Amino acid sequence: MSLFNTLSGVFKPTRSAKPIKKKSVKKFKPKPQIPAPQTQALITNAQAQSKEIIIEARDEALKIREVAQTKYRQIQNEIAAKQSSLDKKQIITSRKEAALAEKDRLLNHLEKTSEQKRQEIENLRQDLLNKLEKTASMTREEARKKIIEAVEKRSSKDIAKIIKQTEEKARQQADEKARDILINAMKHGATDYVAEYTISTVKLPDDDVKGRIIGKEGRNIRAFEKATQVDLDLDETPGEVRLSSFNPVRREIARQALKRLVADGRIQPARIEEYVKRARRDIEKTMFEEGKKLCHAVGVYNLPQDLIQILGRFKYRFSYGQNMVAHTLEETKMGIALAQEVGANTDTVRLGCLLHDVGKVIPDEEGSHVDIGVNVLKKYQIPQEIIDCVAQHHEDEEFTSSESVLVYIADAISGARPGARYEDYEEYVKRLTKLEDIAKDFKGIKEAFAIQAGREVRVIANPKELSDDQMVVLADKIKQKIEKEMTYPGTVTVNVIRESRASAVAK
Repeated sequence: MSLFNTLSGVFKPTRSAKPIKKKSVKKFKPKPQIPAPQTQALITNAQAQSKEIIIEARDEALKIREVAQTKYRQIQNEIAAKQSSLDKKQIITSRKEAALAEKDRLLNHLEKTSEQKRQEIENLRQDLLNKLEKTASMTREEARKKIIEAVEKRSSKDIAKIIKQTEEKARQQADEKARDILINAMKHGATDYVAEYTISTVKLPDDDVKGRIIGKEGRNIRAFEKATQVDLDLDETPGEVRLSSFNPVRREIARQALKRLVADGRIQPARIEEYVKRARRDIEKTMFEEGKKLCHAVGVYNLPQDLIQILGRFKYRFSYGQNMVAHTLEETKMGIALAQEVGANTDTVRLGCLLHDVGKVIPDEEGSHVDIGVNVLKKYQIPQEIIDCVAQHHEDEEFTSSESVLVYIADAISGARPGARYEDYEEYVKRLTKLEDIAKDFKGIKEAFAIQAGREVRVIANPKELSDDQMVVLADKIKQKIEKEMTYPGTVTVNVIRESRASAVAK
């Protein structure tokens, strides 16, 4: 009877219970039972395999144990070897310490012995000196003085004669050396540049061109002067136009632009602006190349490009008729030669000479060219020793180094040599006289003096007629009148001085 039938018989439904729907149930198929002989064979086989596994595990454990014992013995041997080496080192160290202790003992003994010997020698020396003093009936100091007096008495005349001869010889050699140094410096300062005494002018093919330059109701000339900030003078000389401006770069831009306009023939405001812009670009390129050429000519290669551009303006700048490129190149070569002769810092002198007049070509800034130049160099972080050379090259400040003195000397030689500079003496006197006359026109002025080549006017006020507050107003009025009535390069400083004194004599 199957298991399903048996369970079905046990759980038969009662009569009172509701009939249960029969579900389809798969018939249970029991696994076939393994015959007993086969089961016994499987058990025997499993027991044999387990014995083999146990034997293999024991063999593997024995191998592991043997490897561990071998490593243990190796480690023990290494520890023993290191311990033996350490023992040897300790023995050697102990021997060295013993040897050092013995040396220290011997040194201490020698020091004590040498100190005793030294003391014995000093005592012996002192005894000999005492015996000598008793024999000579004078002390050591007295004997020294006697010897010195005798020597001085014998050789005083000879010494004086030698000193005098040495001083005269040194003076002669110094004069000759100084003369040779200056001559050699001036020889090295020879340049290929020639000082130019010209003004900016443009030749015209005929006078009819002047009418086209002026334009209808003067519109062309007004547009040209506005674009270039340069004054045109067409009435001074027939067949040419004269350009007037204290800014040499603007004047050169205007000259180039006007030459191109005259060659083109189409002169009108739009063309004027175009040619002025084109000329400005060309002049900027030319100035940079000229600045680079000047720097390379004196051996300077590491200046900022903006500073090289500023140095290029020297090409169009003249100081008392001397071209600034010629003056700078000449002065720098002289300064380098002087520095090499006297052993000064050549690089400092080189840059000091190259940059000493950079303030002369900075437009639209107030102050002397020395102050302007110092401010520009500080802007570009030039070393202080070079800035000092620039600040002191006109003795506006005390000299702080030999390099500053050499820059001053080279500048003076280049500017003062015959033929280097030129200026109309009559015009120079007229400018100074007019400055003094403008100041004297005001009430309360006792005296006025134009100094520093017309860069300063010192006005002496009458203290009885002017108060301190009125002095300030007076200085401003003189400044305004100078700006209105005069044309001048650079700046003019007006200094009003008022002094009152009270004195009494005690009897």
